[in-house]
Formats: sequence, structure tokens, C-alpha cells
Amino acid sequence: MRGTRTRDLQQSAPWRWSVPVVCLVAGLMLATTHQSSRGEDSRDTGPSRLSSLVREAESSSAETSQRAESLAAEIARRQSTIGTTDARVAATLESLSALAASSNRGPVEGEGVTVTLTDASRDQQGNYPSEAAPDDLVVHQQDLQSVINALWAGGAIAIQVQDQRITTLSAPRCIGNTLLLHGRAYSPPYVITAIGEPEDLVEELDDAPGVRLYRQYAARYGLGYEVVEHEEIAVAAAGDAPRLKHSAPLE
Repeated sequence: MRGTRTRDLQQSAPWRWSVPVVCLVAGLMLATTHQSSRGEDSRDTGPSRLSSLVREAESSSAETSQRAESLAAEIARRQSTIGTTDARVAATLESLSALAASSNRGPVEGEGVTVTLTDASRDQQGNYPSEAAPDDLVVHQQDLQSVINALWAGGAIAIQVQDQRITTLSAPRCIGNTLLLHGRAYSPPYVITAIGEPEDLVEELDDAPGVRLYRQYAARYGLGYEVVEHEEIAVAAAGDAPRLKHSAPLE
């Protein structure tokens, strides 16, 4: 019996040491988690947190843009004032104006189309189609890009989404059912405006595979798709082009 008792004590000895060790490790983990989350819920990484980050970024971008616009207006005012008394400044401003006109970044007016994309609407009972998944009911980034690409292919000379001009540096991004463009967030409906020959633009929209797929979903789930031709429509000027910091010759 003594041998059995000794064997039992020897077997239980590791457990007596492992329990304090486990408790110590757990305490360290809890302390580290609290420190890294700064007392906040570390599970708060879902859509609500993402939306909050988007709003914070949008607010910061809006403040920066307002400051930049104010400074640009002040610079333009001072340049104009100096140009009335300095012939060299006046000649430089005239050259810059001509370059801006030829760069196709200024406001554009002419005939064209508007394309409006909207999320699915509810029926008279306030319900969505029962067979639809959540992703079937919203406008996605690829839908927006398909329309923009089709308009370029149709000969558009200028395009804007909502109130912002699209350039080669534009990157529309969808986060949930929100569009992020040039640091600003937009909610549907999304209005794409294009300057060009309306007949050619509409034809390309009808032929584009991505647009045809979106229209199938629109017919099935109630997504919005509307194309309107205009004899006269305007597209806003593009924002300031970023300055190049580095350049290298093409090989």
C-alpha cells in the first residue's frame, strides 16, 4: 500500500506545480490584452469599428482639403494682384492657364449621359426577395468600375462620380454599402456623369459584360439602374495633380 500511495503522490506532483503556472500565464495574457486594447473591447473590430475609422478618415481628409483650398485661393489672389504690376508674373500666369486648358483637367461641358446605381429597394410589404443574399442587394465596387470602364470605352472625354472628377489616379473603393473616393465617403445612389456622344456611350454600356451582369441582378433583386441622355451636362474640374518626387527613364 505504501508503494501505491507514493506512486499516487508522485503522479499528482506535476499538477500541483502546473496550476500556479497556468494561472500566472493567464494573468499575464489578460494584462497584455488590457494594455494593447487600452481598456477597450478587443473584439470591436467588426463593421461598426470599420465604419468609425472611415468616418474619422473622412473628417480628417475634409479638414485637410478645406485648408488646402483656402491656401490655394489665397495664392491665386496674391498671384493675380502681383500680375497686375509685374509683366513677367502676368506672362507666367497666362502660360499656366493655357497649359491647364490643354491638360483636360478643367471643367467640361457638352452632351453626355448620367448612370445612376442604387441598392435594392424593399417591396410594398417592406421585405427584400427571400432568395437574395445580403451581397445581392447592394452596389459593389466592381459594378461601379464596370460602368466607368464602359463609358471610357464608349469614348467619354470626362467622367465624374458624385461630385468628383475621375482621373488616372482615382481609385473608387466600396466599404460595405459606402463608396470611398478621394478621401470622402458617399452613400447610394451613385451618379456617374460622362461627357461624350450619348449613342456611343449607351451602346458600350449595353455591351459591357460587367454592366450586363449588374442589370441581371437589378432585374431579379430590385437594384437600381438608370441611364439618362443629356444634350448639355457638366463635369467638374479635376483636383490638383500630385507632385512627382522621383522619376526614371523608361527602359
